[in-house]
Parts: sequence; C-alpha cells; structure tokens
Amino acid sequence: MTETASYPVMEAFATVQGEGAFSGTPSWFIRLGGCDVGCVWCDVKESWDADAHPRHSVTDIVAAAVASGRQTVVVTGGEPAMYDLLPLTNGLRSAGLQLHLETSGAHPITGSWDWVTLSPKKFKPTLPEAYQVAHELKVVVFHRSDMDWAAEHAEHVTRDCLLFLQPEWDRRDDATFWILSWIASRPGWRISLQTHKYIGIP
Repeated sequence: MTETASYPVMEAFATVQGEGAFSGTPSWFIRLGGCDVGCVWCDVKESWDADAHPRHSVTDIVAAAVASGRQTVVVTGGEPAMYDLLPLTNGLRSAGLQLHLETSGAHPITGSWDWVTLSPKKFKPTLPEAYQVAHELKVVVFHRSDMDWAAEHAEHVTRDCLLFLQPEWDRRDDATFWILSWIASRPGWRISLQTHKYIGIP
C-alpha cells in the first residue's frame, strides 16, 4: 500500500520551522494540496484546490525528503488530515525521519507522528479526539476574542500539551501586543512568532 499511495503535493522545500515549539529547527516541509477549512486570512489559499497540484508517490516523496538531508519532516497544508496519512508516515519513518504534523483537527488524524501541532480554526470544528494526540496547541490570533477562544480549546488538551498564541501576520503589530498582555497573567501560555517570515525565508 505504501508503494502505491500518492498525495497532491503543492510544494516541498528545505527551511527551518518558524513556529511553535520547534522554531529554528532545520526541517523539510511537505505541503499537501487540499483544504476544506477555508480560513479567510490563510496565507496559502493556493493550496486549497487539491486538483491544482500534481500527485506524487510515497516513494518519490520519501526520496526527496531523504535527499534534503533534514532529519525533521513537517507535513502541512492545506489540511493534510483530509487524507489517510499512514502510507506516507510508514514510508518516511522507514527512512528514519522525525515526523511532525500540522493540522486543524477537523479530520481524523491518521499515521504515526512524533509531534502533532493542533491549530483549531473557527471555520470548521475540531474533532474531540484530536485534542488527545496534540503535543502543542497553536491558535492564530486575528481578533482580540481569539485568545479567550484559545483558552476554551486548552481545556480539552492533555496536561503536557504546550500552549501557543500566534499573531496573524497581517495584524502582527496589534496581535503581538494583545498576546503579550494576555499571557502575562496566564501561566503556561507562550507567544509563537512566524520566525521564517521575519528572516525572509519560505
């Protein structure tokens, strides 16, 4: 099954993880096409249409990841959990790679992951089971109310789950101020900045 599975790949590239707990980590990003969540502020709306992106076999995806020389592979989207990711993770894991997933949790999470970043969105509900497998909760702050909304989600994750608030890029000045003020009196919460955008890399 692993050998015959394929996925719509919008892009795959070497960079550093710019967000959350692994910020600064050299990584190979695999951005899968297809998303039915539809965030109005999404910065990769071109990923939404799965049919707009060529399908790649697991074999080819793994070969590119290995050739990158990066140990950490981040599968993102779009919304990657729309697909059965077990064949993909089986292939990548067979190459000895560290596997990270970024998802809204709106679809069942399949595959075997070393790290799951759960980023709930208001546009499509998060499935209850997604909270239990999340290693970090990362909520994008677009409005002031998003921080209290994030706190509601934090009530459902496990005790060890890391908690992050991230300014939406186009509102980063205001949102950064809101977040810093909000987390000052709320232990356990951290700010996540899109480091890759500040330093000008993909």
